[in-house]
Formats: sequence, C-alpha cells, structure tokens
Amino acid sequence: MEYFLIIISAIFVNNIVLAQFLGICPFLGVSNKLSTASGMSMAVCFVITLATVVTYLINQYLLEPFGLTFLQTIAFILVIAALVQMVEIVLKKVSPSLYQALGIFLPLITTNCAVLGVAITVVTKEFTFGGASHLLNLGEATVYAFATSLGYGLAMVLFAGIREHLALNEVPKAFKGLPIAVITVGIMALAFLGFSGIV
Repeated sequence: MEYFLIIISAIFVNNIVLAQFLGICPFLGVSNKLSTASGMSMAVCFVITLATVVTYLINQYLLEPFGLTFLQTIAFILVIAALVQMVEIVLKKVSPSLYQALGIFLPLITTNCAVLGVAITVVTKEFTFGGASHLLNLGEATVYAFATSLGYGLAMVLFAGIREHLALNEVPKAFKGLPIAVITVGIMALAFLGFSGIV
C-alpha cells in the first residue's frame, strides 16, 4: 500500500513541475513538439531514477558512515553529470535524430534542478505513512524517483500536446509564445491541485 501511495503522490499530488516548480527550464524549452518532449521525458526519467539510486547508495554507505554529509550536494552533482554524459553518448549512437532535436537541453539535464531535487529529497525528507514518519528505504526511494520522473514526463507530454494545439489556433498577439505557455502551465497546475485530496 505504501508503494501505491508513493506512486500516486509523486505523479499527481506532488508533481515535480506543477506542484514543486522544479525543472521548469527544460519543461518550457523542449515542449514545443510532442516528439522532443517525449524524448526528453524518457531521458529525464532514466537519469532521475538511476541518479537517485546511485546517490542514495553513496549517501547511505559512504557519506553518512564517514560523517561527510556536508559533501552531499557536490557528490550528487558529480554523479548526475556522469550519468547525463552516459545518456548523451548512448542517444548519439542509438537515435541521432532525437539527439539533434534535444540539442542543448540534453546536457542541461545535468543542471536540471528536478534531478538534484529528487536525489536530495529522498535522503533528507521524512515521509509519513499510516501516521509514522520515516526516511525512505532503497526500494521506496527507487519507486519515488521513478514515479516522480513519470509525473514529470506526464506533465511535459500533456503540455507539449497543448502547445501544439495552441500553435494552430488564433492566440492574441500579446499572449503569443511564452505568455500563453505560462498561463497554460498555471491552469495545468490548478488541474493537478484537484488530486491533492486523494492522498
């Protein structure tokens, strides 16, 4: 039951983009086309999940036992940077068109605050289940990271679909481009707020 609550909470209730406002840069930058948005979502999903598992293990078995938790942010950023480089190399070989479409935003996953935010949240925030608060174990942390990245991908793909439809419609000149995008994100955030009573 705890895993189900983690999944629903991470995807809908505490959506990383629409409720916590992390990862806005690539969210707004890559969401012009559905194809690039879905590609970026998959890359971010892979990086968030893998980075969270690796940083959790580094924190649990290296930083905490030796009293080096003050190095958490630096260590986590290094791990994330290495993983993004790995994703970039794989995408360049496997899907050159997606690699070209993502452009500058692929290396920017390194500085995507959503990736670092999830990694730090997992090792510092106490989650409450059934009235008791505790830090997540490795299984719960992995599920939380994957569900959070799915929520990021869901929001990005929905937003890209809406932006594609907006491009075909007559939008007042003052609202074209970024203004209508920000208004759309606000409406999406309000829609996702409706899920807050579930968990």
